[in-house]
Amino acid sequence: MVARDFYAHTAPDGSKPWDRAAAAGSRCRTVGENIACGQRSAAEVVRGWMNSPGHRANILKPEFTHIGVGFAGGGRAGTYWTQVFGG
Repeated sequence: MVARDFYAHTAPDGSKPWDRAAAAGSRCRTVGENIACGQRSAAEVVRGWMNSPGHRANILKPEFTHIGVGFAGGGRAGTYWTQVFGG
């Protein structure tokens, strides 16, 4: 997101989280993604996700058995946080 200057689940090329997971070699049937930007700490971003019904549902969904976590500094927001879930 930092390198391509966007903040969204859909990338500028039109790819969705499940497309990007498959391109990276994932064979998961179900994929979810939480994104956030601008938070100053991991505690702050996780608190925000846990206070959001949709993000919390991804974190707690029993069908998700795999997770990838990403953090990048830079760009307009300063910090970008990503969780990608698969099951």
